[in-house]
Amino acid sequence: MTRRRVVVVDDSPTMRALIRDALARHPGLEVVGEAGDPLEAREAIRSLQPDVITLDVEMPNMNGLEFLDRLMRLRPLPVVMVSTLTQKGADASLAALELGAVDCFGKPTGGGGFEGLAEVVADAAQANVSAREPRAPAEPSHEPYQPGDRIVAIGSSTGGVEALTTVIGGFPANCPPTVITQHMPATFTASFAARLDRGGACRVAEARDGDVLEVGKVLIAPGGTRHMVVRRLGERLVVRLDDGDPVSGHRPSVDVLFHSIAQAAGARAVGVLLTGMGRDGADGLLAMRLAGAATIGQDEATSIVFGMPRVAAELGAVERQLPITRVGPALLRAAAARLKGAA
Repeated sequence: MTRRRVVVVDDSPTMRALIRDALARHPGLEVVGEAGDPLEAREAIRSLQPDVITLDVEMPNMNGLEFLDRLMRLRPLPVVMVSTLTQKGADASLAALELGAVDCFGKPTGGGGFEGLAEVVADAAQANVSAREPRAPAEPSHEPYQPGDRIVAIGSSTGGVEALTTVIGGFPANCPPTVITQHMPATFTASFAARLDRGGACRVAEARDGDVLEVGKVLIAPGGTRHMVVRRLGERLVVRLDDGDPVSGHRPSVDVLFHSIAQAAGARAVGVLLTGMGRDGADGLLAMRLAGAATIGQDEATSIVFGMPRVAAELGAVERQLPITRVGPALLRAAAARLKGAA
């Protein structure tokens, strides 16, 4: 097995030691260096040529976000942000993900440890960041959007913050009712929804149990706690939050959302699977397609990790595979298209 080279960047010697020890137990990782601030990190990256780095946000000499922005423009490589899971930490981590960080991991509080960090770093080391360009805006629509009677369901994981910012940022104020499951920590989704809400024309919010799907509103599943499903209640479609076991290793799970959409909406849905590690959402997207829904997958070239959309394509769940800048316009056209036989 080829071991991925890691540089740990954190101003706290104690934190560096804890992170180093956690990563050293993974057979596919080798910690080749450490740095206490971005200036040291720059030299370590230059001399040690790591495959991936962990990066703190608050550090002396240069803020971690400023360093990340320069790094991704001048010498792109996979980065995992290691930050506190506070409101301030969540906002900073989301900003980092928008700048091109692959993933984020919460610094433990109380008696917790760094369990799970090694897997996050090992997965991030496989990400496609070396040839990435700054995020391009979604392709503009040249026609006024006329909402149809379809709903949109989107699933994403690693790299999804950047991808969703591109897609949802291009939505009009009267966008189709949209539900999203994005794998992220529990404290992050409300902040992410607020960032998307401020940055676009449509309304975006963290989903609550009983929310009704409405034109002009995007709902994001609360992270790390419960599954989001959609149920039919008379003529309305409503969100339910489910305490069921993890599916495909996740809660919330994209598969759970997509299977509920296939049952509740059938052909009156559009399913979209974006960048992400693993296979969550692939089976559910196939169920949606078999139920008559239009389905779209992000292509390999623009995916940070071409895992979930790749598996979906191999299963025959994807009708169209598109670069991220074309996903938004394509799903809006699909959502506006009249169904065959509809009045």
